[in-house]
Amino acid sequence: MIAALLGGIGLFLLGMRLMTEGLKLATGRALRGILIRSTGTRLRGVLSGALITSIVQSSSAVTVATIGFVNAGILSLAQAIAIIYGSNVGTTATAWIVALVGFHVNIKALALPAVGLGMLLSMMGREARWRAAGQAVAGLGVFFLGIDVLQNAFQGLGEGMRLDGVPADGMPGLLAFLAVGFLLTLLTQSSSAALAITLTAAAGQVIPIESAAAAVIGANVGTTSTAALSALGATPNAKRAAGAHLAFNVLTGAVALLLLPWLVPALVRLRIGLGFEAAPAAVLALFHTTFNVLGILLLWPFTDRLVRYLQTRFRSQEENESRPVYLDRNVLAAPSLAVQALTMELRRIGSIALRMAKGVQSIEGPAGSALASDRNVIDALVEAVGGFSNLIQRGQVPKDLEDALPNALRVSRYYSELAELATNVAVEQAVLEPIEHPELAAEQAGFRRLVVEMLERAEVGSKDFSLDDCAAALAEVEEAYQAMKNSFLRAGTRGELRVRAMVDVLDLYSDIRRMAQQAEKGALQLASLEAFSRDENAR
Repeated sequence: MIAALLGGIGLFLLGMRLMTEGLKLATGRALRGILIRSTGTRLRGVLSGALITSIVQSSSAVTVATIGFVNAGILSLAQAIAIIYGSNVGTTATAWIVALVGFHVNIKALALPAVGLGMLLSMMGREARWRAAGQAVAGLGVFFLGIDVLQNAFQGLGEGMRLDGVPADGMPGLLAFLAVGFLLTLLTQSSSAALAITLTAAAGQVIPIESAAAAVIGANVGTTSTAALSALGATPNAKRAAGAHLAFNVLTGAVALLLLPWLVPALVRLRIGLGFEAAPAAVLALFHTTFNVLGILLLWPFTDRLVRYLQTRFRSQEENESRPVYLDRNVLAAPSLAVQALTMELRRIGSIALRMAKGVQSIEGPAGSALASDRNVIDALVEAVGGFSNLIQRGQVPKDLEDALPNALRVSRYYSELAELATNVAVEQAVLEPIEHPELAAEQAGFRRLVVEMLERAEVGSKDFSLDDCAAALAEVEEAYQAMKNSFLRAGTRGELRVRAMVDVLDLYSDIRRMAQQAEKGALQLASLEAFSRDENAR
């Protein structure tokens, strides 16, 4: 059982990874547009989640797929939460089918065909998009296989648990049955299986209807275990979506448990009043639907607050670094302090941009994800600087401070362009044809060394920073660039270097030279801004 459990969890996580990576590669504007349209408003997101879950008969699958979409950056956290709300209502269709028809659709039977179809598409697809789509479909099949292995690992365990042996008196009895429902769902990884067992026991009058209702609540809360598994190793937003699922189900379960002594009898009277038989299974299905809808109504006004709260949790290093450190609105009342705060934040931006520029000078270069992360951080901080500058200008700003604010925006633009150039350089040198010519290779290495030295001198916050040293270092870079450019042109003219390779190399080193220029401009303006702030504070 332990081996099957580990294997099932492994297949589950493998399927999630395949599906997420496939979605990242395969999703074009069409799928993104469909998802955006179907979740354009919170109500549409809820209805979409309910409809899809009703069709596939698995809230776990819909929730995990939603987390996968969030992980791939296709859905926002707010859109995912709306779908999760709806999926909890859609999953009640299982209880209705069990109650009214006596069977439910087993979507996991499609696991092997999905794996086969996905791999066939992945191997035979002519376009990369179709191959990636095949990977996503195969991942979905592997995910269902993992669920199936988990269920088989505990086959018979649910039926072997005699519900009639659980105490059913008072609140302790209700809590005991809630735990039973949670445990059944946790072990079988299927709230549908737990519901089937519970409804069958209630229909056979093995347990009281109130006790069965508590088990239904437990099964509803137990579905959060699947979402928690899917969030392992996922992006912060995916973990937040799993957290939203947990918050919704736990809060809804708590409210349902408190209302249970009054809600179940009221639903029995309602069915009798409408001329229906008060069959325990039907009453439980109605109870399941009612408390999930009630949960949506309760959380609906607080969804925006929930989103904001979750965005403060599970923060990645990139998200933490992209938060301004010095831009405090409390200093806006004192414009000189506000400009000083702006200057200190610009120094942070400069340090990150210079880190990117120095990183791409090595032969290997930084990891693509690290470079992209730094670029996102700078973009967020530059936007924050622009917004803070606008707030400063709305107040009573002295004339001399008005002249300083445009310089702050120039600094942010220079460092933003430096980060963009570093990203371009990383892309260009990744596809650059190696230069075998020894003398040219030596000139390249020497030029890169000079650029790194210049970037280090452009660090305004360093103890040895000097504008004169920075300008002198840039002059050395310019001289070395011209000499290297002439060497490459001569080599191309003599046929020692292919013309295409020569052009690519010169384009690359032109961007590296521009990085040095932008770093020097940013250092010049930032140093001027810091000197202005010091003079203001000295007055």
